[in-house]
Amino acid sequence: MSVRVVVRTFSELCITVGTVIVLFVVYVLFWTGVKADTAMDDQIEQLQKQWARNSATAEPGRSSSTESPGKAPEKPAAYKDGRPFAVMYIPRLGFTWNKPVLEGTRTKTLKKGLGHYAGTAQLGQRGNFAVAGHRRTYGDPFKDFPRLRPGDPVVLTDGTSWFTYRIDTKPYRTLPSDTAVIDPVPRKSGYTREGRYLTLTTCDPEWGHSHRLIVWAHLDETQPVEAGKPEALRR
Repeated sequence: MSVRVVVRTFSELCITVGTVIVLFVVYVLFWTGVKADTAMDDQIEQLQKQWARNSATAEPGRSSSTESPGKAPEKPAAYKDGRPFAVMYIPRLGFTWNKPVLEGTRTKTLKKGLGHYAGTAQLGQRGNFAVAGHRRTYGDPFKDFPRLRPGDPVVLTDGTSWFTYRIDTKPYRTLPSDTAVIDPVPRKSGYTREGRYLTLTTCDPEWGHSHRLIVWAHLDETQPVEAGKPEALRR
């Protein structure tokens, strides 16, 4: 085989490998995001249709009054694995930022939105309502997670009530094996007694998964959806 043939073959191989790498990068950076955004929109649409049906069949004149964070709302039915049950808003991440929250943290679930850690508290209930989300790929829901700061609101709705949590900590970096971060009373958060808490988790570094970033929040306010959006979403 001549040197020219070897060089040509090697060049063609490099071009092929380069093309595959470019296509993979496009898939990771673009196509997974497109699919995830579509999936998240679908999940939110499902919820809105479900909530509209529930509202249409509710008893006439029945409504809830504004509740203090010290009083838990009525405990909801058990969440169904892989199914959406709430929508989350974090103004710090943008006033158009809203993501569905589904039950479970399996890979296929997190491709559709944020995932609630099964076994942790339900939304608004006593204990620790813990939620995970991708930092990068699949819509990059928590891409700007390091921007979160104490005092930032995290607002959720289950179609009946609005729940406003307030972040109490800067992002805390730890190992994936540190499961105590989602304990009912996560000690590293600074909390020392039972309460109604929220934990958000994502991967770190931005394109890796060797560590986790965590923030903790407490339930600050609840109000019925009939009262309109909470103040944190009206600014």
